[in-house]
Amino acid sequence: MKRLGKILHASKSRSLIVKLEKPNPPKLGSKIFDEKLKEIGVVTDVFGPSTSPYISIKPLSSKIENYIGKVVYALKD
Repeated sequence: MKRLGKILHASKSRSLIVKLEKPNPPKLGSKIFDEKLKEIGVVTDVFGPSTSPYISIKPLSSKIENYIGKVVYALKD
């Protein structure tokens, strides 16, 4: 597993926004997991500067407030 960063907030469209710790984003459609290795969603967008990117995650659950501030992970490529 590769640590990606923390979920900062939810967007108006209810996507979860993550500030990546390293400038190597996961591929679109990659599954994203929490610290307990539970799948929480998939990557739908990569945006921001290439040296400090963000990702947008489409969550599987409607209770997105529970994820804000949590560290997320992806499978290593």
